[in-house]
Amino acid sequence: MKPIVVGIMPQEKIRARIQAIARGEYKPKPGEPTVWFTSMKSLAEVLSDENRALLKVIKDTKPGSISALAEATGRKPGNLSRTLKTMSNYGIVEMRREKRHVRPIAKATEFRIVAA
Repeated sequence: MKPIVVGIMPQEKIRARIQAIARGEYKPKPGEPTVWFTSMKSLAEVLSDENRALLKVIKDTKPGSISALAEATGRKPGNLSRTLKTMSNYGIVEMRREKRHVRPIAKATEFRIVAA
């Protein structure tokens, strides 16, 4: 599993970068951040010690559902679901729908942070 490169940049600059990419004016280079946060505070909230430990549990146990992950971690399914949804929005966790369950899949457990 490769580390995810995380960048920190103001919202306006992130938006301008995305628009330049969409217009074909800028092509991201290998090794550039693929996940962006607007502040160190928001990065710290999403990649807290507890959430990085959660990613490791997902990677090691490969739970079949959020309920199974809740059992493995001792966390409540509702809180766990909100955390996973936030991490999914940043592309750190994939929430794969399988029959009647949603299976969390960790995209990475290591991160490289680049502050712009």
